[in-house]
Amino acid sequence: MWYQKPVINEELLQSLPNLKMVANSGVGIDHLDLNLLSSYGVKVSNTPFVVSTDTADLGMALMLASSRRLVEGYQMAVSPETEHFPADWLGTEVSGATLGIVGMGTIGYKVAKRAKAFEMKILYHNRNQRNKEEESAVGAIFCKKIDDLLQQSDFVLLSVNLTPQTHKLIGKRELELMKPTATLINISRGLVVDQDALVEALQNKVIKAAALDVTYPEPLPRDHPLLKLKDVIITPHIGSATKKTRRLMMENMTESIQAGLTGLPIPNEVL
Repeated sequence: MWYQKPVINEELLQSLPNLKMVANSGVGIDHLDLNLLSSYGVKVSNTPFVVSTDTADLGMALMLASSRRLVEGYQMAVSPETEHFPADWLGTEVSGATLGIVGMGTIGYKVAKRAKAFEMKILYHNRNQRNKEEESAVGAIFCKKIDDLLQQSDFVLLSVNLTPQTHKLIGKRELELMKPTATLINISRGLVVDQDALVEALQNKVIKAAALDVTYPEPLPRDHPLLKLKDVIITPHIGSATKKTRRLMMENMTESIQAGLTGLPIPNEVL
């Protein structure tokens, strides 16, 4: 499967009675009905680890681009109407700011490693607390309640799997808990955020900005209000989109398929 295609439904499974293996590119498996696949005896794999470095890099890139207004700055610099650069055109500091990471898995932890180099204060909210050695290595502080993280963070970065528990995890209430100067960064799945609530929060200055690698749907309709807001950066779901990583993803998928067909243990099997 690549970009969630083909759609794996009962009709397809019935038409492929010899199907043994579905190898999914990337981490997210929210588009797969695992119970249905299991009922047909079909095994599933994904590629969770190979995408983590590039996705963490993109999370930092979105934070920097949003805070330093790189897209606006580029447009100003190349515009034929620009005659001078305004002295009061300012961005927001990243170094020394507070970063709240929601979802401290492999990707979230790699974001924390990068943020440490920017001397950021790092808060995180996760299903399970990391051990003390891992926390100390990046200087991260565990927030048992997501509310505490939202209230304190200058940047909130979402790096969670999409599950029934994380569906619209960030809604109107959560956005109102954030600082009016805060930026929301989403490198997980679009449905982790209530997009209507996000639009309203941005329009009403409840939060300052958003930097999104994911939306729902993808791409957004061309008249969607998020595309018209100045303090929003949207990229086309490119967290893992480097040549090296995409090749490694394909190799991982091939290895899983070969193992599944020969009865060997499947690398990165989704259980």
